Amino acid sequence: MRRLGRFLRNIGYLAAPYFRSQEKWSAWGLLLFVLAADFALVRINVLVNLNGGAWVNALQQYDSVTFFHLLLSYEPSEDGPFGIIPGFVPLVVVALLIWVNGRYMRQWLQIRMRRWLTAYYQDKWLADRAYYQMQLQPETLGNDNPDQRISEDIADFVESALVLGFGLLTNIVSLVSFLQILYMLSFPVSVFGFNIPAYLVWVAFGYSVIGTLLAQLIGRPLVSLNFIRQRLEADYRFALVRLRENAEGVALYAGEKDEGQILSRRFTAIVANFRSIMSRNWLVNAFTYSYGQVAGIIPFLAASPLYFAKQISFGTLSRVAGAFGEVQSSASWIVDNYMVLANWASTVERLATFGRSLDAMQAQLGTGIAQVIGTGKTFEIRDLHLQLPNQATLLEHTNLTLAPGTTTVLSGRSGGGKSTLFRAMAGIWPFGSGTVQRPAGKVMFLPQKAYIPLGTLRRAVAYPAAIDAYSQQEIVAALGDAGLGFLAPELDVDMAWGQRLSGGEQQRLALARALLSKPDWLFLDEATANLDPDGEADLYRLLRERLPGTTLLSIAHRPDVVAQHETHLVLQKTPAGGVITHEPLPAAE
Repeated sequence: MRRLGRFLRNIGYLAAPYFRSQEKWSAWGLLLFVLAADFALVRINVLVNLNGGAWVNALQQYDSVTFFHLLLSYEPSEDGPFGIIPGFVPLVVVALLIWVNGRYMRQWLQIRMRRWLTAYYQDKWLADRAYYQMQLQPETLGNDNPDQRISEDIADFVESALVLGFGLLTNIVSLVSFLQILYMLSFPVSVFGFNIPAYLVWVAFGYSVIGTLLAQLIGRPLVSLNFIRQRLEADYRFALVRLRENAEGVALYAGEKDEGQILSRRFTAIVANFRSIMSRNWLVNAFTYSYGQVAGIIPFLAASPLYFAKQISFGTLSRVAGAFGEVQSSASWIVDNYMVLANWASTVERLATFGRSLDAMQAQLGTGIAQVIGTGKTFEIRDLHLQLPNQATLLEHTNLTLAPGTTTVLSGRSGGGKSTLFRAMAGIWPFGSGTVQRPAGKVMFLPQKAYIPLGTLRRAVAYPAAIDAYSQQEIVAALGDAGLGFLAPELDVDMAWGQRLSGGEQQRLALARALLSKPDWLFLDEATANLDPDGEADLYRLLRERLPGTTLLSIAHRPDVVAQHETHLVLQKTPAGGVITHEPLPAAE
């Protein structure tokens, strides 16, 4: 019961935001329309059952007039609504119109709900850099493969929620409707001196309850197996994408054998998991098939004594069989859909853990290193204590002030925490304490590995501004200053620029962005390290020439670059962590 309660809470957690959103009126309208259509189809099935019994009786009595009336138009009868039994063909035509339009509107609700939930979780994933925080804490439940959660799990959740949800409600209505028919057509029996009314009703329920319990017992492991399967599939796909994105590095290292082993290990895990699913599916399929076959003969066996005693007609027997089948099928809905439910349950669990992980990250905002937009003109670090995710200290409680218009360089041994300090100043590092106070104005951070977005070169240069934020002349000038003027004719070419450009060219492209953006504060984390020494020094001189009012903080090591700054800071390791000291500027070589 606790699993069922958690499952239902997860469904409510995932679906409720949409039905409370700005689209709630259209969402509820579509939902009610589809429900009304499904309930109308149940009512038509009741009438078909009534029509079928009367039709068989007409056949048995060689009554051709009634036979064709029941086929094409209607027949007066006290048993039918409004004193008639509608004909089979009119019922089928009406059912077709309702069914087609009901399915169309369900698909309309499906795509609207998926669109809204995708935007909702995409925005939550991007908000406050949760996408980055998840990479820092990959071991946390719900943080793995967020791309799959958004692109696949939401689609699977919405489709299955509507199909299974409407199916369940329709089966409940069908159960109640045909239960009334079966009750009226049923008969009492005496067992050990006890009179049991509506015998067929109890048989149908008993058979369904036993089948549901056995299906749950046999198929329960499928939920966890499918959960693991989705994770393994996503991990394998991620490894393939990672190989494609790093194709040059793998090729230069001739690392195909090692990469092949990595891919093979991940795919072997998929195969092993799938074999476990196959074994469990075999048991579930064997049970559900046997269960369905036996269900077809039970009503005939139960009602046959009355028929052979000529106490009921063949038409009544067919109505009993049809009503029993509908009751049994509706009550056995879980058995019939167990494998689909197992797949969906794993999807619901994955998506819910993803959503709650995002909620937890949102709740943790402000509990680590505080980010403040100050009213002054300086960039200040106050009592900053910097840590790694494993709580190891990188920087002891440190204070630092950067005055506007100054140029500062930070150096130190690799692995000492310079880039982590850079991330803390950018507001994306959550581990530690203290305050980073930014002044008002435009701030830009350039990491060592430049990011190249998808799309045209024009988009890559303008990023993160809008593609039309700068004129053609400005973009061409910035590319020329950054040493990429030869790319100007390809500004509107859409290709994988991250693979086309070398590491040094990507860094030059990032510097072209800075020249276009003209930030008040520019932070560079070895953002020119892939360039040759002369090219690196030339670009720093260009930055000072083109951006004379910009405050500059660089992480760099080469003496020629360090010498172009006014202040030299060194991050030094200590037994307790690390400290920042002021050092004299080295002489340029």
